[in-house]
Amino acid sequence: MTQERIKAYEKIRKALTEAPLLFIPDWNIPFKLYIDACGDGLGAALHQLQIIDDKPTEGAVCYISRPIKPKEASWSAYVWYGHLKNYTIISMEVFLK
Repeated sequence: MTQERIKAYEKIRKALTEAPLLFIPDWNIPFKLYIDACGDGLGAALHQLQIIDDKPTEGAVCYISRPIKPKEASWSAYVWYGHLKNYTIISMEVFLK
């Protein structure tokens, strides 16, 4: 194993074990929604830009992903919107309680 690979491994290990994986949402700061889809599944991440250690840092507030079932493969974006909008409403209700 090269020294470069060892350094890369240590950097990843440190990032995954020391940094918070999810931010606590701040409802006064705008959110960014990142989405991705392929033939096998759907995914989304809700991000925010927050100040951590006096540096602006963008990080995830929540993630969602799931596989696409065979019968869902032909659904339009409009149909998916109808199903996925409930996730954001439920998530906000949980945080506001």
